[in-house]
Amino acid sequence: MSEPAWRTELSEGTVGEVLALVEAATAADGTPPVGEHVLRELRRPGRHLLAHADAGLAGYAQLDSGGTAELAVHPAARRRGIGTGLARALLAEVDGGPLRVWAHGEHPGALALAAALGLRRVRELWQLRRELGHLELPEARMPDGVALRGFVVGQDEPELLRVNNAAFEWHPEQGNMTMEELKESQQQPWFDPAGFLLAVDEADGRLLGFHWTKAHTEPERIGEVYVVGVDPAEQGRKLGAVLTLAGLRHLRDDRGLGAVMLYVESDNHAALRVYQRLGFTRWHTDVLFAYG
Repeated sequence: MSEPAWRTELSEGTVGEVLALVEAATAADGTPPVGEHVLRELRRPGRHLLAHADAGLAGYAQLDSGGTAELAVHPAARRRGIGTGLARALLAEVDGGPLRVWAHGEHPGALALAAALGLRRVRELWQLRRELGHLELPEARMPDGVALRGFVVGQDEPELLRVNNAAFEWHPEQGNMTMEELKESQQQPWFDPAGFLLAVDEADGRLLGFHWTKAHTEPERIGEVYVVGVDPAEQGRKLGAVLTLAGLRHLRDDRGLGAVMLYVESDNHAALRVYQRLGFTRWHTDVLFAYG
């Protein structure tokens, strides 16, 4: 096993190796070891950390400009110190500065590594799930003067950014979305304008809120409440709950999916109450650990 090595850019072949590693880890653990944004950054300059063993890629980590990292170890290379080597290289890279590391799904190996390195929990992201197929869904009734329609590419981007960035000003990942990031999402295989539901004012067409859904095929067929956002000026009209229901009906009736998932901050009590009333229960937890 060689020492982990940093790269500022990855060749197309290495990108393929990282994707294969992530796919293998996802199949073994039942949850992806890194977030979707990590995969989007593979073909961009950045801080990429590679660990090789037996002439193959055994581990990968990515460190962003804010000092947050995510890492993955190939299932066939576990219990050989690969994860520890990646973590120590990350600590050396920040050189005494703050470091945060995500552990997706609270994998036992990740928890043990965090404990051994003295990392502390600073944030929990809960995945909630509910069945769709055989359970009744309340009707999604929009308030008077509000219409529901699908996203129109090339038209709705500015309003979407306005509402999203106002609604998620506090959020470290979802806030401050740029036009470039939005258009990049539109190029993803899962993007479906028909499943990007907008609540608009019937009088002036102003965007009031939205429900961006996803339909996953790997590692399982399942829908996702990807993002539900409401203009802060429209709070109190229960648009979030109605938009959530509309998206659930779309995933079940239009996409034929039997279950749905979502991610929510563990301390977002208002959102948790809404989702629990809609029948969602906790499935697993992603934990953010911090050092320094």
